[in-house]
Amino acid sequence: MKTGHSVPYSYSPDSTAAGIKQAYGELEPGSETGDIVVVAGRLMLRRVQGKLTFGQLADSSGRIQLFATVRDTPDFEEFGQLSLGDWIGVRGEVMTTRKGELSIKVLEWTVLAETRRPFPDKWHGINDPDTRYRQRYVDLWVTDEARHTLTVRSRLISLTRRWLEDRGFMEVETPALHPVPGGALARPFSTFHNALDQEMFLRIAPELYLKRLVVGGFEKVFEIARVFRNEGISPRHNPEFTMLELYQAYADWTDIMALVEDLVSYLAVELTGSTTITYQGREIELAAPWRRASLSTLIEEQIGLSLSVETPIEELRSLCDKHSIEWKETYGTGKLLLELYEKTAEAKQWQPVFVTEYPIEVSPLARPHRDLPGMTERFEAIVAGRELCNAFSELLDPDDQRERFEDQVRERDNGDEEAMAVDEDYLRALEYGLPPTGGLGIGIDRLVMLLTDSATIRDVVLFPTLRPEQERGSASIDTED
Repeated sequence: MKTGHSVPYSYSPDSTAAGIKQAYGELEPGSETGDIVVVAGRLMLRRVQGKLTFGQLADSSGRIQLFATVRDTPDFEEFGQLSLGDWIGVRGEVMTTRKGELSIKVLEWTVLAETRRPFPDKWHGINDPDTRYRQRYVDLWVTDEARHTLTVRSRLISLTRRWLEDRGFMEVETPALHPVPGGALARPFSTFHNALDQEMFLRIAPELYLKRLVVGGFEKVFEIARVFRNEGISPRHNPEFTMLELYQAYADWTDIMALVEDLVSYLAVELTGSTTITYQGREIELAAPWRRASLSTLIEEQIGLSLSVETPIEELRSLCDKHSIEWKETYGTGKLLLELYEKTAEAKQWQPVFVTEYPIEVSPLARPHRDLPGMTERFEAIVAGRELCNAFSELLDPDDQRERFEDQVRERDNGDEEAMAVDEDYLRALEYGLPPTGGLGIGIDRLVMLLTDSATIRDVVLFPTLRPEQERGSASIDTED
């Protein structure tokens, strides 16, 4: 150790950098208070000036200056030889320098952990983005924006949980290992349970288990769930991410729309101070009401043609070719309509919009639209050109659900690895009766991106999935949009 002393087994700070600044922020320059505090953290800056050494101590609350003198500080020379990044504990007097800098005069100090690697200072930070995400434990100390963003994420989840509980929702936990992958159209990760001699799947969504709970009599349930999808890595996608899913008995999709508007605008005010935010240089207004527009309407706004599931399939295929959209012979008119929307219209929706009326073909868990044959009461909320949530009036009919599951199996047999399987136990649950129910899934990571003005999902995930280090030079870590 640099001091020749052993590292203590514990240390008991009684103050934080932020707490000291709050209590003594109005102290006059050149003041000595006589008040003794004990703090701990990393040494992030150090400057030796003869018989004085200045340092900056960073803890989880912020930073404060250390003021060491040859007269008052034990082992003064060794203090001046500490490395940036060393963890230290300090006992000292709260004071201000003649220039008015609030400081702690170091009267006692000890090394709590020694860094054995060069530690970047806060002024230079980490220039390589890949290193930032791979070594988050360093990035959090030298990149204030990273610490702020990830602190906001924690607060957003906490606020969401309380907001829902205040409205009568109960938080639950459902399995992360599923015998049948379901609840979303996505390729699952598979694993194997040795004791059961059974293939299992990491959940791609908690949906089917949460709806089982509504069947069981829990009328308002939610889960903030870690979910896993075996897909590419991009600024918008990480193979594991956090999803808020909730289900409300006796509600339909219009009730869920109102809930989304209220929740998102509430979080915006709590976390940014306003429902008007700026994302990537462009303003977004999150206050209710949000625009409602059908998927077909948004396509028409972009290409000037009125289309529907009744449009002849050859016409839809020709339009896909015109817009460089790949399609398969197995795609029906509903799937082709969705492909056209996603290619021509989705990214153009900057202000919040509820995109409504998705075809049954691409909505295997949503209830048929009460007025429009071939369509469902499903919506996606699009903000800043990205899907923020997916929601619908839930399909209640077990016979209809079985037919849709079997359609999905045919899609899987035709090569669609994201198609669902038949979940016999879920069908059995529906046969016991699911009341009218509205359901919602919100991507927590994308919501944090929006409210922290973060361009990539890696900025809002503590430890994003990255390529192995030896592959870094072979390709970008972004593999899709």
